[in-house]
Amino acid sequence: MPVPPSQAAPRTEIHDTRDEVITAVADRLIGVVADAQRERGIARVVLTGGSNGIALLEALVGRADEIDFAALHLYFGDERFVPAADPDRNAGQARAALLDDPDAAGASVFEVAASDGEFGDDIDAAARAYAGVVDALPPGADGGVFDVHLLGMGGEGHINSIFPHSAAVAEQQASVVAVTDSPKPPPRRVTLTLPAVNGSRHVWFLVSGTDKAQAVAAGVRGADPADWPCAGAHGLLDTTWFLDRTAASDL
Repeated sequence: MPVPPSQAAPRTEIHDTRDEVITAVADRLIGVVADAQRERGIARVVLTGGSNGIALLEALVGRADEIDFAALHLYFGDERFVPAADPDRNAGQARAALLDDPDAAGASVFEVAASDGEFGDDIDAAARAYAGVVDALPPGADGGVFDVHLLGMGGEGHINSIFPHSAAVAEQQASVVAVTDSPKPPPRRVTLTLPAVNGSRHVWFLVSGTDKAQAVAAGVRGADPADWPCAGAHGLLDTTWFLDRTAASDL
């Protein structure tokens, strides 16, 4: 019996430098977004924070004529539960990198509530509200909810705000959960879970640096997600690790 696509071995695409990784992902993203818009009218992309995620958005600034932003819906894989103006917010960094550019103004951006937003300091309410947004999205005929879920990764294998041996990595039902004890500051975050990630047609990792090499090897080789959350992320159509040579050095 064929292995279902969501369980197929991930692909690796290795480039000499981090900049080449970013360019390759930008090229691929533009193509997948255009295909999704032709097939389904809109494209849904989940953004990632971190240096590589923001560099990717910056790389798209000069290519706005290749993207139909009016038919692009953007979500966040995780968000720091801090005030809206806090520089740690992924949404604020994404807006500064690309989304505040006039050429990108037509995109629909779905943000997690800030700690000074409509739910005040109630992180559980903010998580429930974002789960409501995600859960209301209709899957396509292939079961896919998101077209692309972009992922950065920490050296211990965390993705979004899903850390090893946490309640979030063990979650098997909810699409979004609150995290109140992140080992990386700030401690309070809202994150999409592995079930939400795995409802994406394409799951793409953007990873660079020698300090990520052990986690890359664990993820690519299918380690226990409880130990290495990155190993639990799979796309319905493909799972691709875009790596620079240093990040791929343990493969």
